[in-house]
Amino acid sequence: MAPWGERLAGVRGVLLDISGVLYDSGAGGGTAIAGSVEAVARLKGSRLKVRFCTNESQKSRAELVGQLRRLGFDISEGEVTAPAPAACQILKERGLRPYLLIHDGVRSEFDQIDTSNPNCVVIADAGESFSYQNMNNAFQVLMELENPVLMSLGKGRYYKETSGLMLDVGPYMKALEYACGIKAEVVGKPSPEFFKSALQAIGVEAHQAVMIGDDIVGDVGGAQRCGMRALQVRTGKFRPSDEHHPEVKADGYVDNLAEAVDLLLQHTDK
Repeated sequence: MAPWGERLAGVRGVLLDISGVLYDSGAGGGTAIAGSVEAVARLKGSRLKVRFCTNESQKSRAELVGQLRRLGFDISEGEVTAPAPAACQILKERGLRPYLLIHDGVRSEFDQIDTSNPNCVVIADAGESFSYQNMNNAFQVLMELENPVLMSLGKGRYYKETSGLMLDVGPYMKALEYACGIKAEVVGKPSPEFFKSALQAIGVEAHQAVMIGDDIVGDVGGAQRCGMRALQVRTGKFRPSDEHHPEVKADGYVDNLAEAVDLLLQHTDK
């Protein structure tokens, strides 16, 4: 690989994944990853523009931010790009009334959405709500529609909690795609529109930005397809095999967010 100075040249903005980069979710609000609270503070104190970019769909932005603030992070709701608010905007624009297969923790984000007589399905990381009955209800709604619309908040395979790896929304999305013979619309990473909205929020072009995440496909691959650079941290869901992924190669691999911020400030904050 080229020297870090070349790989990070011209970076003006940073997109940060949250789960697996800042903290590991879990019982009692989860735990901050070592050095990440200080790393975020240093990054926000620099000349670089920062945006938090998450596929979190088990809790509202307000709840997520509250949780992170309790762990010591300097973060506000307005700094977070998340899939639920983006999905609500799309639903309103297209006159869609969803059957919601989502976690109760994020349901408040959809309070202003008409869910009567559903003409689409929105699926998110529903956790224990991924019962046979709920999946079958979603299947039945889609099969009765002439032009079925399945909207998925992200399409991750799994993520890491303090208790271990957990299935994400992706496998359930794929089950409905297969059963109904359709393709889901993904709102969230790795959707190009999702990354672009995060970049627009900080006024930075893709070639001037770097994504830092723990997901080789959703974070790294998705960002690179949008023209960004991307670093993968060896925390969260990272697996050693990620460094030999057949399709995606990060612009750099770092042990944690603290190391990534050290490199960024060393090579960009001039």
